[in-house]
Amino acid sequence: MPGQLSPTVQDMSLFERFNLGYGFRQYFRIDAASDDALRDDVYRIRHQVYCEELKFEPEREDRRERDEYDRHSLHCLMRTVQAPHALVGCTRLVLADPNAPDAPLPFERTCEQTLDRKIIDPAKLPRGRIAEVSRLAVRAPYRRRKGEHRTPADVNDEDFGTKDRPRFPYIPIGLYLGAISLAVHKDIDTLFVLTEPRLATHFSRLGVDIRQIGGPISHRGTRVPSVMDVQSIVRNMRMIMRPFWRAVNEEVERSLGQR
Repeated sequence: MPGQLSPTVQDMSLFERFNLGYGFRQYFRIDAASDDALRDDVYRIRHQVYCEELKFEPEREDRRERDEYDRHSLHCLMRTVQAPHALVGCTRLVLADPNAPDAPLPFERTCEQTLDRKIIDPAKLPRGRIAEVSRLAVRAPYRRRKGEHRTPADVNDEDFGTKDRPRFPYIPIGLYLGAISLAVHKDIDTLFVLTEPRLATHFSRLGVDIRQIGGPISHRGTRVPSVMDVQSIVRNMRMIMRPFWRAVNEEVERSLGQR
């Protein structure tokens, strides 16, 4: 389904419209990228989006975008259900470095001057219980909308459609849920993310409490650091989101060999 993030009401059965898990599974699958082949797909998506299209990072000869954080990260990979199972998008969960647990996560470096440590100080939290969601990227055919050619992925008001033409942003929300699922399975309590300021507004309608913890910075556009409590996300998720969460979580569990 290149060129759109979700089916419109004309494409959706009544069941699908009210069961986001069913709708997701009709189009996409999501895996924990737990082997070299899947991680290679992740790095290729990131290179295409971050290096070739957006020019956020320099292009590499091998066309794989990687950095020092990947050594202690977990990854999610989304593909289409229908053959040839086209690559759609990816994200990663950056864990504390087991060899240097006090080393800062990416957002701690980027937001060093703007982070409000009176709200929360990541340096004082158990380092093995925190992580950062980063490098969320969606391939161009699945994110082409007006003005979106300069962003790796986004959630906008129009993604939810209108009253007459409802739809849902399966791809970016699915990738975030994939990262949350990885966090659950790694016993992570606190998730950080550096993202556009309006993400909190869009997440709130899904029952996800995301709190800004610092001032805006200029980092590939305007970004703000935010925090989420993993167990609160799962516990307070709105009813309409629960089938979607179950579908993503079950697929992540399956790909981790836990089902």
